[in-house]
Amino acid sequence: MTTTAPEKGSADVLVRAPGPRELHPARTRRRRRALELSLAVAVPLVLVLLWQLAATQSWIDDRVYPAPSTILADGWDRAADGQLWPDVWATLKRVLGGYVIGTVCGYLLGLLMGSVSLIRAALEPLLDALYVVPKLALLPVFLNMFGLGEGPQIALVAATVFFFVWISTMAAVVSVPSGHRDAGQVFGASPWQMFRHVLLPASLPAVLVGARIAAGVAVLVIVASEQIAAADGLGHLIFDARALFQNDVMFVGIVCVAVLGVVFSELVRLAGRLLTPWAPRDRGRGQS
Repeated sequence: MTTTAPEKGSADVLVRAPGPRELHPARTRRRRRALELSLAVAVPLVLVLLWQLAATQSWIDDRVYPAPSTILADGWDRAADGQLWPDVWATLKRVLGGYVIGTVCGYLLGLLMGSVSLIRAALEPLLDALYVVPKLALLPVFLNMFGLGEGPQIALVAATVFFFVWISTMAAVVSVPSGHRDAGQVFGASPWQMFRHVLLPASLPAVLVGARIAAGVAVLVIVASEQIAAADGLGHLIFDARALFQNDVMFVGIVCVAVLGVVFSELVRLAGRLLTPWAPRDRGRGQS
């Protein structure tokens, strides 16, 4: 609400009365979160209901695009019979193994290259060239190196995650304001203290953003890899079901991949919030 308060001998002054956002900030935030949660649930639910309606009314061929109820029933049966969990576990352990290796290596090298300009000048062109190579193109190389089994799958995920974490870490360390570094030097900080109290808190939020992006990409890469060179896993399940025209089973695998990717990404996001309470939250997530 805006009112005009005239003053003698001066221009009019506009006065804005406080609104609900200023008077009741906690209540406003709760309403905003409730609205965001409602939208997050409603949009996928409406799409699923439209898909169900289209399948039951024969607007689409349910042999090619089974109804969500059929997919859910088949997924439930496969989970109850124990047929689904070996593939889920095979994909999960490959993703986790490769993600941990790639994150650790990418963070350490990114930190080193961001801190030492000569190392950055020596290695950055080479790593930039390797970064643009499609990671699936490296699968035959890893097969030659590690043979059949888990090694090539984990190595492919690790290579993919490495570049995302390396780039975000190096850029975050380089972008730490020089004033922060100067303050640490003025106070006589040792290299460890400079890392612990200056570089780490200043760069960690950006590093965790890169780690979250890498979590989603890791799931994409392992599913593609399992379709090419694996005897189990969700990617193999999807590809094998498509070859046998079991489209309901194929969609069960796709849904599992989607759930796995969302859960993995959200866990990394949660870890980021716990590790960096000083960092601003994502826009649209709990903001008023």
